[in-house]
Order: sequence, then C-alpha cells, then structure tokens
Amino acid sequence: MPTEVFGTTADGRPVSRHVLNRGGLRVAIIDFGAAVTAIEVPDRAGHPANVVLGLDTLAGYETVSPSFGAIVGRYANRIAGGRFSLDGHVYRLPVNEAPNTLHGGPDNFGKRLWRADRSEATRLVLSRRSPDGEEGFPGNLDVRVTYTLPEDGVLRIDYAAVTDRPTILNLTNHSYFNLAGEGTGSVLGHIVQVEADAFAPIDATQIPTGAIQPVAGTPFDFRAPRSLEARIRAGDPQLAHAKGYDHTFVLRGPVGTLRPAATCIDPGSGRRLDVWTTQPALQLYSGNNLDGRLIGSSGRIYRSGDGVCFETQGFPDAPNQPGFPSAVLRPGETFAAATEFRFSVV
Repeated sequence: MPTEVFGTTADGRPVSRHVLNRGGLRVAIIDFGAAVTAIEVPDRAGHPANVVLGLDTLAGYETVSPSFGAIVGRYANRIAGGRFSLDGHVYRLPVNEAPNTLHGGPDNFGKRLWRADRSEATRLVLSRRSPDGEEGFPGNLDVRVTYTLPEDGVLRIDYAAVTDRPTILNLTNHSYFNLAGEGTGSVLGHIVQVEADAFAPIDATQIPTGAIQPVAGTPFDFRAPRSLEARIRAGDPQLAHAKGYDHTFVLRGPVGTLRPAATCIDPGSGRRLDVWTTQPALQLYSGNNLDGRLIGSSGRIYRSGDGVCFETQGFPDAPNQPGFPSAVLRPGETFAAATEFRFSVV
C-alpha cells in the first residue's frame, strides 16, 4: 500500500495518508480522524473522479473540517443539552452545537490521531484508546476501525470497541458524497432511495422529539427513488428545523444483519452508490451547513447542498430517549458494526 506523509499536527505529530486500491476503486485515508479524504471511482464512460468532499491540508482537517470523511464519536449525532444519565450518574459533555453536543464534542474522534496497526493494499486497520473522561464520557474505550476493499467497487468499514466501565457509544463515518465529482456543485439532482418506512422528527434544536413517524405523505418518503431537490423546499417544519434534510431514518430489517440502507445515483455520470449496513438507522444529511467559506480539495468552494451524507449509526440522543434502542456498552461486551459503500454505474 502506498503510504506518504500527509502533514504534521499543530503539536508536531506526523500524519500519514494510506491509499487502498482494487480494480477501479481507489480510497485515501489519513490517520487523523481516521478520515476518508478521497474515493475515486469511474463513471459510465470509465473516467475516474473523486466522489467525496475533503480538504487539501491537514490544518484544514484540524481546524475547519465539518467532519469530512471522519469517524466521529464517542457519540455520533446529537445529545440533548450536553448531558445524559447512566446507572444513576449524570455525565456532562462539552456543548459544541448550542445547546447540544454534536458528534461527541469539539475534540471528538474525528479530531484525534489514530494509530495504523495494519496497512496493506486493500486493508487498513486503525485504532485508538479514548481515555476515561475524554470529552466527558466514562470508561477507557478501545476502538478499532478496519477499512477494506473486499471486491472491486466495494469499500467496507468494520467497527469494534470494548470498554472497562459502562459508557455510551455511537460511531459512524461522515463522508460527504458528490457522485458527479467533488467540487462540481450541487448534489440535489442526485436520485436517492432509503430503505425506511419511518423517521425520527426533531425539534428546533435538531434533537429528536422521541416520536417515530411514518414517512408516508411527507417529504421524507424516499421508499421509491426521487431526487433530493424534489421536496427539499417543501413547507414542512421538519425541513425548516434542519435547513434541509438532516434526519434519522429507521431502517428496515434485522439490526446486526448486513442489509440495504440507501441508494444514490447521479444521472449525469451514471455513478451509483449502494449503502449496506448492520446498523439500525441512517442519518440523511444534505450538506445544509456548507456555506461557501470552505475551499475543497479541488480548489472549489463548497456551498449548501454540494454533498450528501449517508451516516449509518444508532439513534441520536438515545441515552435521553427511553423509547429508542439502547446505546449503552458495558464491560465484557463488544460493540461491532459494519457498513459497505458499493459503487457501480447505470
């Protein structure tokens, strides 16, 4: 596997960039944030392009990246009020999206240096210990993320974690996809299908209300393929709360079994992405907070709607929502999950 120095952190630690190759798929990953910085796949004419948003310097990933391609945690998505209770003890977290905690806090896993335990042509194993008290979370947590290219066109991510004290955990990869090619503009013309009959409504601070609502008759009905732009400007308070799509969809099928979660197609290039996962939910995010202040790896400005995220994960704010599946991990248990991004052309 080609490995090169990507940069040096502000405190002087070197960061490597690892490149996985298999057939027409090329994936670049850095130790910092365990972040995917590029995924190159061909279009229907065989021309390759990078289909994920990113930055061209390590300093950008350290300071201004909105989790481009990163593994976020200890708790992906939001926790209300920056607090939760576990076994009778209240834990307080740093608030980085007032009044809530987003993705585990300002110094979450996407802002940490990971260790490369194994680096091969089609496999990369990254790990880190999140110490007891990091960003307010209890327990020493040992996390391992394995990126593999098991076959042509498939990027698989396996997650594993153990703890020495009861804690909460929710991990995801936060890649922003543009199947037309990074920096080419809006993805709102992409055609999306989500394997979900229900979603979790949110309040004005983007915290789930605790309800699970059928998608039927709402702008969140992606059971049949439709463009992101078809109803993103519908006069629905849910869309207003998030400035677009930034909602949790409850996936069909048995949790723990690898199954289809979403499909995305760019009609222009013919590139198709199929997302499969063992996770219970999918956060569909239409890049609403990209505001023209970031210059991407292609040298072009990113604006709202220039990328779409398919964040396979557990439920947001589950520690404060008794009706949601538990996110508690206890000593003696192993957290395990997998997601596959399958690329093809139509």
